[in-house]
Amino acid sequence: MKRTYTLKRRAEQQAETRQRIVQAAFELHGSVGPGLTTVSMVAERAGVQRHTVYAHFPDDRSLYMACSGLLAERDPLPDAEAWWGIEDRSERLRVGLSALYGWYERNAVLLACVMRDAEYHQLTREISEVRFAPYMAACHKVLSAELSAKQRAMLGLALSFFTWRTLVREGGLKQVAAVSAMIRAIDGA
Repeated sequence: MKRTYTLKRRAEQQAETRQRIVQAAFELHGSVGPGLTTVSMVAERAGVQRHTVYAHFPDDRSLYMACSGLLAERDPLPDAEAWWGIEDRSERLRVGLSALYGWYERNAVLLACVMRDAEYHQLTREISEVRFAPYMAACHKVLSAELSAKQRAMLGLALSFFTWRTLVREGGLKQVAAVSAMIRAIDGA
């Protein structure tokens, strides 16, 4: 009996291999950081050869975009546009900062590695800007409505991952207390 070749099964296998590669890179980006992750490390973790990684991702940029896309798929950033519907400024700040700080909490290990590496690794910085800068600008726009220039500057501080980490991880505050402290700081500016 003649075996028939089906493109469907091959396509499924390719998709599975691609997903394993992205997952391996994602895990490495959250442990050693994207700046120190090599194609050899990704290939080893994914159980493939280096040339297989390159067959799916011809350059680091395409792999980094896939990794950051996986984060967006698994745990999307909170919808800042939805906060426009909250008329009370303090409540809008509370809801927005709480949502963002919750996202930081869930992704703290990965974000710490990415943010650290973005300081010295050009590609990490570029991908971070592509993925996060528009979102952070949208958060700032929505949450800064009715704020003075000084208050907007304090809001920028409040939105920072590093501020969240300092208050919650290093300072030991609960998320609710960190949000309240930042709202007071914004109001007092």
